[in-house]
Amino acid sequence: MKENYVINIGRQLGSGGREIGFKLACRLGIAFYDKELINLASKASGLCEEFFEKADEKASAPFLSGVLGMRFPFANEAMMPFGNCLSNDALFKIQSDVIRQAASEQSSLFVGRCADYILRDHPRQINIFISASLEARIARLGVTYQVDEEGAKAMIHKTDKERSDYYNYYSFKTWGDAGTYHLCIDSSVLGLDDTVDFLHSFVKRVFELP
Repeated sequence: MKENYVINIGRQLGSGGREIGFKLACRLGIAFYDKELINLASKASGLCEEFFEKADEKASAPFLSGVLGMRFPFANEAMMPFGNCLSNDALFKIQSDVIRQAASEQSSLFVGRCADYILRDHPRQINIFISASLEARIARLGVTYQVDEEGAKAMIHKTDKERSDYYNYYSFKTWGDAGTYHLCIDSSVLGLDDTVDFLHSFVKRVFELP
């Protein structure tokens, strides 16, 4: 782990954080994890992916087995269920173990899911938060999801609240607060590609990469 490094990215909806993270990981030649963590957590636990998707970046709440229309929420019915009830806390623990394992194996970039808190003891990490102007976020969501301005605003309010509640609940820190991260950047100032260039230079300097 000493030679590996990790980059953890928090992001507002519509800021382009996932795309920026993916392009940055490609530039650096490191592993990229976002929704991929759902599949890995499913494989590690035997739980169906839908179970993790329903709880993805949402604060603690009870989930009864069968809530998704399944007898048990397990991908492999031969596995014994943990009990009659699973919570988001239990799913968070499973996903946390997956994140730690991935970070121990290779240099990685993680998007969301409290990875910065989960990996707080990692000796080489950078924590970044990506925001954008409301106008830029609305425009981006309009193109991506084919929604009007009011629809985009509703998506932004709902998703940012869920991400904030999730992060604040599990990390005991404040989502989006400058004091929580090593760097906060507004992607609408430089644009996505130039933001990637800026972060690439920043990461290389911090980790003294060639």
